[in-house]
Amino acid sequence: MAQSPRVMAIIAHLDMDAFYAAVEERDHPELAGLPIAVGADPRGGRGRGVLTTANYAARRYGLHSAMPVSRAWRLAEAARRRGEPPVVFLTPNFRRYEEVSGRIMALVRQRVPLVEEAGLDEAYLDLSFTGSFEAARNLCLELKDAIRHQEGLTASVGVGPNKLVAKIASDFRKPDGLTVVRPEEVEAFLAPLPVRKIPGIGLKTDRFLQARGIRTVADLRAVPRETLKAWLGKWGEDLYDRVRGRGREELTLSWEPKSVGEQETFPVDTLEADFLCRRLWHLCHQARRRLLAEGFQGFRTVVLTVRFHDFHTVSRSHTLPGPTASGRRLRAEAMRLFLPFLDQRENPQRKPIRLLGVRLEKLVKAAPGDSEK
Repeated sequence: MAQSPRVMAIIAHLDMDAFYAAVEERDHPELAGLPIAVGADPRGGRGRGVLTTANYAARRYGLHSAMPVSRAWRLAEAARRRGEPPVVFLTPNFRRYEEVSGRIMALVRQRVPLVEEAGLDEAYLDLSFTGSFEAARNLCLELKDAIRHQEGLTASVGVGPNKLVAKIASDFRKPDGLTVVRPEEVEAFLAPLPVRKIPGIGLKTDRFLQARGIRTVADLRAVPRETLKAWLGKWGEDLYDRVRGRGREELTLSWEPKSVGEQETFPVDTLEADFLCRRLWHLCHQARRRLLAEGFQGFRTVVLTVRFHDFHTVSRSHTLPGPTASGRRLRAEAMRLFLPFLDQRENPQRKPIRLLGVRLEKLVKAAPGDSEK
């Protein structure tokens, strides 16, 4: 029997524009047009922690996600002294962002049968059912219009033959962009882009490549597979395929968080045991609350993160033999992991601690028996 022809893969990546900041600006009309940064409290330049996001007005000052909030404050102050509008720093309201995200994803699923949620503000859509890239483009325009009409927010969308190309394309014309890359256009589309545009290439790899005169995807494409493997190991082989636009088409249809967690950067670096233990218990409480709020009934792995005053960061974890939802068990495990950082075992130099974090992994939906408070 002759096999039916394979359906052409058409994948879209939908990415909400500066989502957290955009929600805040929409919900607070008095902020319209102002530069907004969402993240840790800057405390007049003495704050700790990082930005979660910045809107496009704030990005013109150099602010961006994951930037230390102290540096963001300095850049904002420099802009203010130049006569620019001052940056509005806001604390994240994740419950509100989750609510808005849920409505957007429901709207998308009304029009697209196969959707992979990649986070609160992004999703991959399998548009192969449309039959052509032109029809897929028209559907994406409809989705962007529907999101704007329902939520007053903009999204950027990339369309390509696989998830890799679609993700790169969605970032090509931000904000409120739509970029379609057909299979025959992939290599030409990627060639002039900076190597940092390839997902997975971070600052360290970028510097490594720049030192060898490799700045664009075209430059990187000229490097033999064997050389990339020698430089970067297995990641080099994967990179050889990525710069040629080769990526997965299949979507993961039941996206769920792989972990939930909380962390806190302290106003002052400290080794004061009573204070640190109280904050650790609070983080455990917050992490467990998030676990249950997101519909999970238990966890098996507890991960503790400790960041010292010199930014050296250490993680320790323990996996339980079975799942639990017990707050008492969580606190006991977290404390057992943490106590060595107060003495010679994990902190022989008695370095002050800057940040603590608690993360729960190996999450389960089925209700465990051990579920006391």
